[in-house]
Amino acid sequence: MKIGELAARTGVSVRSLRYYERQGLLTPLREANGYREYSPLAVETVETIKLYLNLGLSTEEIAGFLHCVLKNKEAFCAEVMPLYRSKLEEIERQIIELSQIKLNLQQRMAAMQQEQMESGTSERGNAELDNC
Repeated sequence: MKIGELAARTGVSVRSLRYYERQGLLTPLREANGYREYSPLAVETVETIKLYLNLGLSTEEIAGFLHCVLKNKEAFCAEVMPLYRSKLEEIERQIIELSQIKLNLQQRMAAMQQEQMESGTSERGNAELDNC
């Protein structure tokens, strides 16, 4: 199948498919005229790539184990579990960081509201703050 048909079947843009090819995730055959020709298995490959992208993995990370998971069950690919652990640790760090940012924002907002109340600022003051 041609790249446009693969894009239509998978819901992935032609541009993304070309990017996957540059990253070594997808390997089409080339016709004499230079057109890409994809096997029917390319649909499964692209769907697998989409799955791992949705898990937050990069194309570089996916490239490290894609061949294995396409041939075997994921559980039998030794590269996957350490990557999942690393990704979870990264997400946990981000959650902590975002939670702290959220708390800081809540405290700043509470301090501003307290200051408004103490200075007797009315709704007019809130509207002025919203316009800042």
